[in-house]
Amino acid sequence: MEIYKKFKIEAAHLLPNVPPTHKCGRLHGHSFQITVHVTGEMGSQTGWVIDFADIKKAFAPLYEQLDHHYLNEIEGLENPTSEHLAKWIWHRLKPTLPELDQITIEETCTSGCIYRGL
Repeated sequence: MEIYKKFKIEAAHLLPNVPPTHKCGRLHGHSFQITVHVTGEMGSQTGWVIDFADIKKAFAPLYEQLDHHYLNEIEGLENPTSEHLAKWIWHRLKPTLPELDQITIEETCTSGCIYRGL
């Protein structure tokens, strides 16, 4: 069984490794939607895989680091592409949320990435 919880952050960034004329090389922001997917067996007593509140609690410290911040200034996000952001979240969340199966990042309503910890 797979469940998920969505989080929305507002953050600014620029991509330092793009060509000088690329629009993403300029400071800009996104309303990122981050979806945390977990998998596991449905509990016979609870009827759920995990309490959504536990996912929220595990993600809370990352939310505090990311929301309304300049991503380039966060250690490990010096080149804050959606792909790097997904991996960054995975590596910090997996130790406290072992059921983690996938991180989805949507930086616009039409663009994003999926990371499955590979």
